[in-house]
Parts: sequence; structure tokens; C-alpha cells
Amino acid sequence: MNLDSIKHFFEANLLNEIDKVGTTRKVETGDILIDFGEQIKFIPLILEGAIKVVREDDNGDELLLYHVDFGNTCAMTLNCCMESTQSEIRAICEADTTLIMIPADYMDPWLAQYKTWRVFIFENYHNRMAELLKAVDSLTFLNLDERLERYLLDKVTYLKKNTLKITHLEVATDLNSSRVVISRLLKKMERNGKLKLGRNTIQIPSQKETV
Repeated sequence: MNLDSIKHFFEANLLNEIDKVGTTRKVETGDILIDFGEQIKFIPLILEGAIKVVREDDNGDELLLYHVDFGNTCAMTLNCCMESTQSEIRAICEADTTLIMIPADYMDPWLAQYKTWRVFIFENYHNRMAELLKAVDSLTFLNLDERLERYLLDKVTYLKKNTLKITHLEVATDLNSSRVVISRLLKKMERNGKLKLGRNTIQIPSQKETV
């Protein structure tokens, strides 16, 4: 297992343990990594790519909670591991993703044994909770056009791509809106020079291009 990309995160002894007990997994874009109702038996550590984490309401509509990218894990998954509860989220790959699956049984012992593991877990809790608050603030205080613009800019940032391969329906699902409304707002943003629409693509100009 190649752990070079995360060797600055953890001490050598912990890296050796991760190498022994962890399993490398590759998941393709669009695949579901974790689904509702699953018993969580592993902690996902992202080496490459990104996933989005969503909840589902009583009507079956999905709400985007946050994203997880390189060097991070899912806070909701950690919570399920600690309390031995079933998953209340769905984690979907936003890009071809490589991750290490660490058995959940090692979470508590490593918290007591390794400082870098404690830092990793607590920082992920903090960062994901901050993203959750950001999502709540967006729903509460921002208009849909503002939420859409923030959503696209965030997506460009964590995917590290200015051209997003995504349909208007996918955007609408993430923002709990309708495809017709999202298409109208995207066309308005295109007229204002904020993006360029293609066939199932949205291109966001870089900062240099907008200057």
C-alpha cells in the first residue's frame, strides 16, 4: 500500500498499522460508497478524488451536507462507528476516488494511542461540522442564485477542475430545487459571464480569466 501522500499526517508507527489493517479501494465517479441503512464497518480515508455526503428527507429528496476530499474522512461515518448505528447518509463519488478503508474496530484504540490520529479525527469533526453550518446558513440566508454560485465555486475548488461534468438535474438535486429553475439561473449566470455551458458541462472561468 502506497501511503506516501499521507505520511506527513501520521507518525511512523501509525502509518505501519494503517498499512497492515487498511484496505485500498478504488471507486468510480457516480458510484455509491456508503448508503442509507448500512452498518458502517470501516473509516474511509480519501487518498485521491472526492465524495459528496447527502441526507434524505421523508419525501425521498436529497440534501447535500458536505464534501470530503484528499486527506479527510466523513464525520457522519465516524459517528456511526463510535455508536455502532446504521448509516443515515449516502456518500457518492464525485470523481474517480481512491481510499483506504480502515476497520472501525481500530478507531477507539488509536485515539488513545496516537496523537496524530486524535488530531485527524477531531479536525475532521470540526471541519465537517463547519461545512454543515455553512450549508444551514446557505439554506437560511442565501437566495437560490447565491447558493448555486457558491455550490459551483466549491465544486471547482475540491475537484480542482474548472470544467465540471454535471447535468442541470444533478445540480438541482444537490440544491433541492428543480431542473427548470436551475437551468434558468445557469443561463442567467452565462449571460453575465460567470460561466460557460456545454453539453452536460459547466465551465467556470479561473480568477485570472475574470480579471
